[in-house]
Order: sequence, then structure tokens, then C-alpha cells
Amino acid sequence: MLDHPEEYYSHYYHYYSRRLAPKVDVRIVILVSVCAISVFQFFSWWNSYDKAISYLATVPKYRIQAMEIAKQQGLLRKAKEKGRNKKSKEEIRDEEENIIKNIIKSKIDIKGGYQKPQICDLLLFQILLAPFHLCSYIVWYCRWIYNFNIKGKEYGEEERLYIIRKSMKMSKSQFDSLEDHQKETFLKRELWIKENYEVYKQEQEEELKKKLANDPRWKRYRRWMKNEGPGRLTFVDD
Repeated sequence: MLDHPEEYYSHYYHYYSRRLAPKVDVRIVILVSVCAISVFQFFSWWNSYDKAISYLATVPKYRIQAMEIAKQQGLLRKAKEKGRNKKSKEEIRDEEENIIKNIIKSKIDIKGGYQKPQICDLLLFQILLAPFHLCSYIVWYCRWIYNFNIKGKEYGEEERLYIIRKSMKMSKSQFDSLEDHQKETFLKRELWIKENYEVYKQEQEEELKKKLANDPRWKRYRRWMKNEGPGRLTFVDD
């Protein structure tokens, strides 16, 4: 210390930082963090699912169908009879709303980002099932190479839709959220063939340009960009 007094405080810091450092297993910290993220995911996805159901309950098409099913099953009549003398009008209305939402949940399969939460989609289960998914992917890829690249078999409907999804650069949830008639159109136009997809892509780009050209908000934006532009500076003489 006499020869190097400037290192005194650094040694002092290193000694107590190791002496007083919390002795917590890193594996426990990682496990708790993964569990916390998984719980947050589950409640976040469930909240999105409830919002989607609430929105569908306001759409006349689905609400009318749900009310007809509830009337056929006698659910609305039972709710009114039970709450005729005991519940207020608001409570009866809330109960009827819950009945309609439950029917929509049971009859409509929501896909994409607002689908019903699945336990296997959580981060914790994804990590646990990662070896299984990896082995499944390797087996699937080997079968693909053997059946279509080596033996030259014709693509089935599932394989064609997979190639189309990859060409469109869409995730599985995004592609699943598309309507069935859209997927049928993709198959009819044989979009799994690269040349056909390029033609379809060009048509979509042209259609988008036409829509933007006729959109008044886009016209105002282009006019503003032409006349003013972003970050344009003007100087006013006093």
C-alpha cells in the first residue's frame, strides 16, 4: 500500500463487492424471469382476446346471429325470468351481454394476434418444447427434400399454402387470419409458382397505387410534400 497508495480504494472496493455480493443462483434468476414473462404474456394475450370478443359483440352481423342462437336455446328468456324480481335492468343487460359474448366465443374461431391464448405458446413452454420442435423441424425438412426435391412429387394443398406464405413473408398467425376465400384465390392463381406470384405482386402494387392516387388524404400529403416538404426553412425579412 505504501508503494501504490493510489490503488488502495480500488482494492477496498473489490474486497467488499465480493464479500457483500448477494449469493443467488443465476439459474433461479433466469427461471423466475422466464416465469414472470410468461405470466405477463398470458394476461396480455387474454386481454387482447377479450377486446376482440367485445368488438365482435358490437358488429351487427355477429351480434344478430348470437342473439338468434340465444333465443333458440332460451338463454335470453331464462336470464330475464331469473332477474325479473331480483335484478335491476342494468344487471339483466350485463347478463345478456355476457351470454352473447359466450356464444360468440364458442361459435367463432378467432385467428391471428387476437386468438384465444394457448398455454403451449408461452415463453416457458416454448423453451421446454424447443428440443421437440427442433427435431420435428429437422424431420419435416428431410421429408420435404426427399419427397419434392429428390422424388419430384407434386405439392399438396398444405405445401402450396406454405410456399405462398413464405413468398408473402407472412408469419403463420398472420396467414391464418386471412379469410378462406383469399386462400382459395391464392390456390386458383397458383401463387406457389414464382412467376405467378411475381405477376400477382405487381398487380397488388398497381392496385395500391391507384387507391392512394384516389385517396384525398394521400393527395393532400403529396401536395404538402411538393410545396412545403419536411424540414423546409423559410426566412422572413423584418
